[in-house]
Amino acid sequence: MDGVIRRNGWWSAAGIALAWALVPQTASAQSDEAGQIEQDQGGGIIVTASRSGEGVRADQLGASVTILDNEALQERQTRIVSDILRDVPGVSVSRLGAVGAQTQVRLRGSEGNHVLVLVDGIEVADPYMGEYDFGTLIADPAARVEVLRGQQSSLYGSDAIGGVIHYITLSGREAAGISLRGEAGSFGTVSGAVRVAGASNDFDYAVSGSLYNTNGYPTARGGSRDIGSTSVGASAKVNWTPGDNFTLRGVLRYSYSDVDTNDSDDDPASPLFGYTKDSPGVHYVNEAVYGLLSAELTALDGRWSNILTGQFADTTRNGYTAAGLDNGDKGRRYKGSFVSSFRFGTDAISHRLTGAVDVEREEFQNTSPSSPWVFTGKRNTDNVGLVGQYELTAGAFSAGASIRHDDNNRFADATTWRVQGSYRLPTGTRVRGAYGTGVKNPGYFELYGYVDGTYIGNPNLKPEESEGWEAGLEQSFAAGKVTLGATYFDSTLKHEIYTTYPAPDYVATPGNRMTDSRQHGVEVFLAARPMPQLRIDASYTWLKAEENGVEEVRRPGDIASFNATWFSKDDRFSTTLTVRYNGRTNDVAYTDPSWVPVTVSLKPFTLVNLSTRYELLEGLSISGRVENLLNEKYEEVFSFATPGTTAYAGISARF
Repeated sequence: MDGVIRRNGWWSAAGIALAWALVPQTASAQSDEAGQIEQDQGGGIIVTASRSGEGVRADQLGASVTILDNEALQERQTRIVSDILRDVPGVSVSRLGAVGAQTQVRLRGSEGNHVLVLVDGIEVADPYMGEYDFGTLIADPAARVEVLRGQQSSLYGSDAIGGVIHYITLSGREAAGISLRGEAGSFGTVSGAVRVAGASNDFDYAVSGSLYNTNGYPTARGGSRDIGSTSVGASAKVNWTPGDNFTLRGVLRYSYSDVDTNDSDDDPASPLFGYTKDSPGVHYVNEAVYGLLSAELTALDGRWSNILTGQFADTTRNGYTAAGLDNGDKGRRYKGSFVSSFRFGTDAISHRLTGAVDVEREEFQNTSPSSPWVFTGKRNTDNVGLVGQYELTAGAFSAGASIRHDDNNRFADATTWRVQGSYRLPTGTRVRGAYGTGVKNPGYFELYGYVDGTYIGNPNLKPEESEGWEAGLEQSFAAGKVTLGATYFDSTLKHEIYTTYPAPDYVATPGNRMTDSRQHGVEVFLAARPMPQLRIDASYTWLKAEENGVEEVRRPGDIASFNATWFSKDDRFSTTLTVRYNGRTNDVAYTDPSWVPVTVSLKPFTLVNLSTRYELLEGLSISGRVENLLNEKYEEVFSFATPGTTAYAGISARF
């Protein structure tokens, strides 16, 4: 839903951009697999594409998948995870200002709340708002990202209607040791991270913490108020395997963000009505705790796996003005899952059958004190999902099918399904395709949200439904060192939730469209490692997304990314050039005193970043980064200013 109400703190924010920075604990440039961003080609293992809990080779999937490995995050000096997502085909990112501000990520023209976001297997979307704010996710010292595009509701239910983004911190067995990082740069920004990890025969652990603090810069056009933010993240991950067939796993994560924001000018007599204005004292605090505990028991020489998992997400958001608390909400999610998976067949032909049961409760509460009309009691939604999945691998051919039925106490029950297949020819050519359906239940804010005089929720909303297909072709060259691929996708969204402005008061309220919305386009990627010292990754997306025949907002028609990293032969030095292009984009502006939005066009822009790293001594490195090297002037969201050229420098150590 793109009826964005920017009057209150949730929709009005800003922050700071990045610049010269340090890369800690960089992976070896000599690695053949870990040193590649793998987009639909061989060598990459993705766990998100199967409910079995086992990894699947990326080149055996009919679905479109991108893996951003730890080296990609480190060499591009990623501090905010949403920044590197701009390099993924089919992904568009919009941030209200800069670092720390509310950030939405869309896949293939879908909505921000159509993307299921997992962190170490935990669903992290705010149950109250119905989506995840990527502005709260700062990068850990050792991690990877999996992006699975297309309808995935048959595996994960509601929220996965457009795809899945899975952020995974590395275990103590995958990345052992102690690492430290510190950096400083433009706008009084300082950041740092620490990670302690290790492994023994039957136990491994990883504990990490990250901090990002900035004084910020003015985000209102012509404004003078600096918009800063403070973000803290902490994570603990343990695995214990007391026997050959039994494993216990635990994850605990904490996230805290205190972000300055600017409101919109709401004075109808002002010539800047609807534009972002300096708003002293306005800020919001977002705090969340996530946890997961799972037990896995295997039998029949590991061919039969049974996993019992419990997880929770507890989020609290409070918005403040100079006078004190202005608005707030709480959301909680409790989820239990049982997955049983059986693998059979031969080395030549392998089958895997998986069944899963998901039991979930979401709780919501509006804690805003500013209006007597706000219901501050608790509401909840219960859902039971039943999943069946079949996976086949037969040499160069692989295929899969999945089906899911969701029994929901608030909305109509839903059944979703998906089929996909892949075949690799002896010439190194791979053809693949998929067809599937998806569903997205309305969020609490859409159902019951209230902003005095501006927005009223609609409890009669029904779920959105999606159906789509994709077909892909890719070709490997130079013994697999270069891979070029292209995918066409086409999706239709029914019952889309949109914002209406009924007369005579014209107060915004959501409704379901009677017409269909369509998203279709082409994704192209290039991944090359022609020599150990050079890595090249590029992508381009052409997108046409229409709602009721009108172009959707905040979805550029053209997006492109190029990354080239050069390593010295001894791996002591590396430098990365990043170029990101964002095409012309439509947005909504509330510049009409009736609060009915008008459509505005934001000009295209190109951002050029340059980063470098040098190892002074073994385990001790310095590095830096310049962002927006060409000092481009642009806006991602209407009337939210962005910074010019910025720079960071830092130091890191690894033991």
